Amino acid sequence: MSRLLLSMIVTGVAALAQTPQTPPAAPPAGARPDGLYAHFKTSMGDVTVQLFEKDTPIAVHNFVGLAKGTRPWKDAKTGAMVKRPLYNNTTFHRIMPNGMIQGGDPTGTGAHECGITIHDEFLPNLKFDQPGRLAVANTGTPNSGGCQWFLTVASRIPSWDKNYTIFGQVVDGQDVVKAISNVPGNKLPEGGVRPTTPVKLTAVTIERVGPEPPAAPAKQAVPAKK
Repeated sequence: MSRLLLSMIVTGVAALAQTPQTPPAAPPAGARPDGLYAHFKTSMGDVTVQLFEKDTPIAVHNFVGLAKGTRPWKDAKTGAMVKRPLYNNTTFHRIMPNGMIQGGDPTGTGAHECGITIHDEFLPNLKFDQPGRLAVANTGTPNSGGCQWFLTVASRIPSWDKNYTIFGQVVDGQDVVKAISNVPGNKLPEGGVRPTTPVKLTAVTIERVGPEPPAAPAKQAVPAKK
């Protein structure tokens, strides 16, 4: 092998060894982890909640369908089942100072019967042990949740564990939730207050970050015993 060829090979190997590899691109600042999110746009600021679609799929599917207008609900004026976004242009009709804020009723009274009930989903790892929980409101009896929901402010409410399905967690805007919970209002017989000046929920939008999660495998039918 000639000295010229050997020199060229050595030089090429050295050049390759010294070429730095391009590092993987860092995620943008403030990027959210993959998952499903609900954005609440209110008259007092914005709130973003990550939805627990794997842990409480019934509640999440119900909420997303009502927010997007793909799940039918009963119109209070006509009694007909309709498909349109339920939560846009509603109010927070009941609040507990530094406790929670409740929404999801287009009549603004808390008495709307929306024609839907869903099964409870209580999990041991989902408790009211931190502020910012998004949960299904109900009538106090099992499997009576439907269209209404609430966001918590209190850091711990152990008496609510296994009584309300938790299906999301505030990841941005908890200060807005707390501010809404402290607006002046008139006392309600069921507890809490109704804001004197309505706090408006102008829109709820749903955002998917990252790919759709894989579908759960279909369950095999169990043959009947003869």
